Amino acid sequence: MGHLTFSTSIHKNQFQKLIKEDNTYPDDTERIALFYIISGNSDLYRKRSYIYDFRNHGIKKCLQNEGVDFSSGMKSLIRLGFNLYNGYEDNSTSPASLFYSLDEDNRIIALNAISIRFIL
Repeated sequence: MGHLTFSTSIHKNQFQKLIKEDNTYPDDTERIALFYIISGNSDLYRKRSYIYDFRNHGIKKCLQNEGVDFSSGMKSLIRLGFNLYNGYEDNSTSPASLFYSLDEDNRIIALNAISIRFIL
């Protein structure tokens, strides 16, 4: 998996739990980038079961799910994670749209996830 930079020890621990629960292969940069995003944000981590199906190893249609509340910033992180995972696109997946609603901490998570997917 190379050298990953985590924002906190909590981020690292949550990431390791997601990788273990999914039994992710070390070279699966698509899932690693998605799990890096989910584990780096406490709200997304709490709502991870709405985002990813660990039994079937795939993403869920959570952006259309009215039963779960995601802020605009959280939706941007999910869109980025899905885009890095499988190329997901909608009208809000341009870089400007994704980064506009992110605060500084979440921008760093987003940029690191892009690096994980394409550089590591």
